[in-house]
Amino acid sequence: MSNLLLKNFDTPFQSVPFEDIRQENFKPAILHGIEFAKNEIDQIVNNLAEPTFENTVVALEQVGKQLQVVTETFFNLNSAETNDYLQQLAQEVSPLLAEYGNDITLNEALFQRVKNVFENTEKDSLTIEEYRLLDKTYKSFTRNGALLTDVEKEKLRAIDMELSTLKVSFSQNVLQETNDYFLHLTDIAQLEGIPVSIATAAKEEALKRNLTGWVFTLQYPSFVPFMKYAANRQLRKDLYLASSRKAFQQNKYNNEKNVKDIVQLRQERAQLLGFESHADFVLQERMAGNPQNVDHFLHDLLAKAKPFALQEVDGLSLLAAKDGIDKMMPYDHAYYAEKWREDKFNFSDESLKPYFSLYQVLDAAFDAAHRLFGLTFSVREDIQKYHEEVTVYEVLENGVHKALLYTDWHPREGKRAGAWMTSYRGQSVVGGKNMRPHISIVCNFSRPSADTPSLLTFNEVTTLFHEFGHALHGIMANTVFESLSGTHVYWDFVELPSQFMENFCYDKDFLSTFAKHYKTGEILPLEEIDKIVASSNFMEGYQTLRQLSFGLLDMAYHTNRFSTMDSVEEFEKKIIEETQLYPTVEGSAMSPSFSHIFPGGYSAGYYSYKWAEVLDADAFDYFRETGIFNAETADKFKTLLSKGGTVDPMELYIDFRGRKPAVDALLKRAGLV
Repeated sequence: MSNLLLKNFDTPFQSVPFEDIRQENFKPAILHGIEFAKNEIDQIVNNLAEPTFENTVVALEQVGKQLQVVTETFFNLNSAETNDYLQQLAQEVSPLLAEYGNDITLNEALFQRVKNVFENTEKDSLTIEEYRLLDKTYKSFTRNGALLTDVEKEKLRAIDMELSTLKVSFSQNVLQETNDYFLHLTDIAQLEGIPVSIATAAKEEALKRNLTGWVFTLQYPSFVPFMKYAANRQLRKDLYLASSRKAFQQNKYNNEKNVKDIVQLRQERAQLLGFESHADFVLQERMAGNPQNVDHFLHDLLAKAKPFALQEVDGLSLLAAKDGIDKMMPYDHAYYAEKWREDKFNFSDESLKPYFSLYQVLDAAFDAAHRLFGLTFSVREDIQKYHEEVTVYEVLENGVHKALLYTDWHPREGKRAGAWMTSYRGQSVVGGKNMRPHISIVCNFSRPSADTPSLLTFNEVTTLFHEFGHALHGIMANTVFESLSGTHVYWDFVELPSQFMENFCYDKDFLSTFAKHYKTGEILPLEEIDKIVASSNFMEGYQTLRQLSFGLLDMAYHTNRFSTMDSVEEFEKKIIEETQLYPTVEGSAMSPSFSHIFPGGYSAGYYSYKWAEVLDADAFDYFRETGIFNAETADKFKTLLSKGGTVDPMELYIDFRGRKPAVDALLKRAGLV
């Protein structure tokens, strides 16, 4: 049988023919794609014509498109629907792809052509987007080894190949540890405090494993409600320890060495390229600019938030004392925070869930996109998908095709934890034709049962809107070059659209349009909506310190403060000590499962979540001033989304807002003033 991955897809919108692809197709397609791309590079290098923007920079932008489709499909599947074969293949091909990347950036003849164009092209002769591409292309070479000696280039190649393997190994270990653990309960008394819906899901999980009783796992829809509602403190501790020791146990899935090796190699790489640290390397191409600015930003927020966080924990401690607990521990926080919230606002997450069925919430997100940007979403049954639970939507703008959107909502053994947006094809203009993107949202929400749809906690409602915001960034993309399109922006700007969309979940009028009981259709009573809005900054001090601890730990690893001689557990404890509100639990560490910064793209960038909160709070304030669906304001925001990375993000923001962002809106929203 011929390899479909080596052909143009004869499918609607050239969508990936998932159901016709065999997993054995991937390796030969990747190997062929690499060789084909190398030939494309040779054609650029061997062009006898004088280097120009078109025959060098634009030509380079088009290199490897076939390979890109194959690898994006492969690695997306490896995250959302993996198996032993795909995981092994990821280990094999990752170093090959790293080597291929270096074959481009370390190609001296190719670099000389790019350098010639960069130094001899008048800026005014190019459009703003074209000059942005030229600048980005030149920097991609100089920042990744083009100016190194031959010996140094070989060292860089070795580092990059090893890093590619380590990152795959890290992710696979976390997935394996997540899948392997479960808490099996057989005594109904152990379920004290657990809502009926959560217990029912746990019983179904047990039946799937051919067990009696109830099973709780480390998957979000199981872990989080157990920590919130289980009255049995020892069981909360057991589940907490299992989560906080993921990939940090004395077995073959331990990631401590991977953490050390990744940090060391990133440090070596940065210094080889002339930077003091990995953070200095990364932040040169971020809004924050340098580690000092990030450190100031994080500690400024820490100083503002910590007094509020301490007050919050004092309040929880008073509640816990009534149960005879004289020293709160981390595994007590969610339980007593939920009790306090129920007492303070007279509602619980569980009581709200019947008003937030998954597809009701999704329809609300679609409605917001329609009212803001004129988008509509319709299911396409004729487009192949990688799993039966996936739904594919065609996105239209004023009746014209805009994008494809794949949605994948529930946990599976082959899916990594968390929630994310990704793409199978980016947006670009090729040969005068606007190639529209194929976007995907992947989450881990509770499954429906025989008689109940998937019901979301309010936190999951905001998660859906968050990932949908990322998706809109991809869907609205309208640039010429794919490498500047959609979410290809500075990493501390990429969270603006996602966090911006979360704000709609707290708008009373909008919330009342979709918070309806899944059985009766009854609208959530106004007093309950008022409680949701009033509780929007509940425990915000604690949550801020938690986010800051992640950001500070990330920066500490990537500013040469960690040595391979250090214990990961002790280093982590020392760095985040100033943010900690409870005693640490010995033998636990989050670093070995900190996927955002080790295999993920947030190394020296985790601070960007808080950084973008300043932007999104300020942006939504503007919408509140003009009306949250004001056409003129929405059109300005649409322009911001559509331009991707073609304009400096601060310029984009000023064009939208009329000024630089102000931190006051965030502090006010968070109740930290």
